[in-house]
Amino acid sequence: MSLPPVKTRERLSEVRYEIRGELARRARELEGQGRKLIKLNIGNPGAFGFRAPEHLQRAIADRIADTDPYTHQQGLPQAREAIAAFHKQRGTPNASPERVFVGNGVSELIDLSLRALLNPGDEVLLPSPDYPLWSAATILNDGRPVYYRCLPENGFLPDPAEIASLVSSRTRAIVLINPNNPTGAAYPRELLEQIVAIAQRHKLLLMCDEIYDSILYGEAKFEPIAPIAGDLPCLSFGGLSKVHRACGWRVGWAVLSGDPVASGNLHHAMDLLGALRLCANVPGQFAIEAALHGEDTIAPLCAPGGRLFEARRAVIESVDQSRHLRLVAPAGALYAFPAVTGAAAEGFDDHRFALELLETEDVLVVPGSSFNVPYRNHFRVTLLPQPDDLREVFRRVERLLDRYAQADAGAQAAVA
Repeated sequence: MSLPPVKTRERLSEVRYEIRGELARRARELEGQGRKLIKLNIGNPGAFGFRAPEHLQRAIADRIADTDPYTHQQGLPQAREAIAAFHKQRGTPNASPERVFVGNGVSELIDLSLRALLNPGDEVLLPSPDYPLWSAATILNDGRPVYYRCLPENGFLPDPAEIASLVSSRTRAIVLINPNNPTGAAYPRELLEQIVAIAQRHKLLLMCDEIYDSILYGEAKFEPIAPIAGDLPCLSFGGLSKVHRACGWRVGWAVLSGDPVASGNLHHAMDLLGALRLCANVPGQFAIEAALHGEDTIAPLCAPGGRLFEARRAVIESVDQSRHLRLVAPAGALYAFPAVTGAAAEGFDDHRFALELLETEDVLVVPGSSFNVPYRNHFRVTLLPQPDDLREVFRRVERLLDRYAQADAGAQAAVA
């Protein structure tokens, strides 16, 4: 007798995460057949030869004998002290160890904080494009994502007037991703001040994903939002995975700033949820103090001659030489978000393009629509490969887009 299939949560049908989805599964199949792929779908430094800095590795190794027990649900006291001190240096109001939460990466803390905040039907204002975990966590915690546009013609920066127009009686929070994934936009202070003013006017929580805070190029500057927000409750997210190239350690943190009385209920809710999962990964927490108060190892990688800077240069120059692409140059983070234009863009579908690029050119990218945008002519690449590898990627992209443009020209000629 056959058993009926196990039913799963209906809202999962609304969740997308193509970064590790269907295309990534097809890539594994092709690799199983012996194909050598260039995979640009995940911002995973260790997969491209980067290593976590040695002084962080030593910090864990020196304390490995102390990592067996559970720790406090909010994290190791010395780790939270180091995070609070780092935020005090930035000017974060009311930054204290008691208001720091350490989690298994920022991903866990995004889910935990939204679970603490949302009742069914509550709304969260999210950027479009967004990192899709934010949408997924909102949906799976019974909230409703409401998107404000970050348009390429505006440098992928949001319009505060549009954000204000989207606020309703059910809105609970405004989410910012700065520097942005997938676009690399870095938000100027004046823009952040306008968004803070909206949140203050409507008594909204600010949630700022700042995991790429020190990955900046050229004259770009990172502006933390908590000092601007002042007494307004604000959650600032950071971690070791990107700036410190330690993704697998799963160490992230959230700092709850602003008026402690106004945010007291949220603090207690997050503490309860943290306790239910006992604690975060302990060994990685011993690296936090060394990461935040030790040697700066990311700035040289982002400066001219540094690997990330030169990878970004390779992408910019490749797009400049392309007949079919345009790009808003990323100011920060680990990604570029090119657009397909002209004849190659006629009838273009980003998912079909990504699949064909994988099948015919052995390159894996993420379709732009995976980041919750209404248009379908963008794709995301990571800047982590060697610069020459990225130049080769864009030669292959150009070959495929040439075929698209030629097909369009043939169709136009047939009509004529």
